[in-house]
Amino acid sequence: MEIGCGSGYVITSLALILGQEDCGINYIATDINPHAVKVTHETLEAHGVGAELIVTNIASGLEERLAGLVDVMVVNPPYVPTPEDEVGVDGITSSWAGGENGRSVIDRILPVADRLLSEKGWLYMVTLTANNPSEICNLMRKKGYASKIVVQRSTEEESLHIIKFWRDFDKEVNETDQSASGFLGSLFALVPLLSYWRGTNSDNKNN
Repeated sequence: MEIGCGSGYVITSLALILGQEDCGINYIATDINPHAVKVTHETLEAHGVGAELIVTNIASGLEERLAGLVDVMVVNPPYVPTPEDEVGVDGITSSWAGGENGRSVIDRILPVADRLLSEKGWLYMVTLTANNPSEICNLMRKKGYASKIVVQRSTEEESLHIIKFWRDFDKEVNETDQSASGFLGSLFALVPLLSYWRGTNSDNKNN
């Protein structure tokens, strides 16, 4: 499951590499922006794969249906520190506006992830240094999750961290888990491309 699918790059890559429903895998992607969902549909279609796409705020309306069933959740949230009144506004601004310390949307996603993840589920979340990743990890620790920064890199404007969370009783990661974890970490290492997509779409909106 991807929350905040944007251009559809991540969910499409997962579907291409992990396979489709005949492999027993179902994909769901959500975004509050109808334009983003439309672009994600076009990206999926262009690559011959599919996913259930839903226009909603985080996972509103899905929590009862998906509770405890999501094995992998990926989130590239609005993480840029902005005034609170920019959070959730119409248009492309909502894709990056994260409110105070860039945490307004992140802090709403964390309890949703806790409810939706399966017992062995993984959460991958992109954060900035300004979001205080260590505090996010401590919040999830209180909910029973271990965490690890799997990718850390800097662009000209951002210092990005990709954090993996998993329930603490699953401390030992077998070889299969390590392989999948490595793949997802590599996938998210391309996050600057997603930030670039946000910027170019913003430019397009203003032209």
